[in-house]
Amino acid sequence: MKEPSIKELEERTVAYVSSTGNYMGKAEVFGELFDKLFKWADPKQIIGPDTILLSAYFDDPAVTPPDELTVEVCMTIDDDTEPEGEIKKKKIPGGKYVTMTAELTRPEEYENAWEKVVGWIMQNNFEMDISRPGYEIYLNSPEEHPLNHHIVEICMPVK
Repeated sequence: MKEPSIKELEERTVAYVSSTGNYMGKAEVFGELFDKLFKWADPKQIIGPDTILLSAYFDDPAVTPPDELTVEVCMTIDDDTEPEGEIKKKKIPGGKYVTMTAELTRPEEYENAWEKVVGWIMQNNFEMDISRPGYEIYLNSPEEHPLNHHIVEICMPVK
């Protein structure tokens, strides 16, 4: 894992599908959500080389009961793309974020990566901005990595 740093991130327009319930360490939840998103996007041919895939989180798993956790699996889209069915559209706010790129060998390591970012925020006397979601940007497809590693950028909003 690289060291966290402060970045100014731009606002992103995304198509998303959401889920409420325990997603911690459950790769199948994310698989099902991405499957729904791809089934909507593929026929429209809107996935391109600049498409960013991410998951946005709205709750602190340390205080929110597992069955009340909400996640949105997202892909960036053009502003004029219209959602349908379960697929919704929104803007993920930009602003100041602490970011860290991590190469994870298995899904269980996501929690440690988030803990490292939160620890860095506390050590450096930043305040988390709970009005904006934290999110993970997926920088690769684990199936295409020689060792099936997940390469992600953790993004936590700060004031």
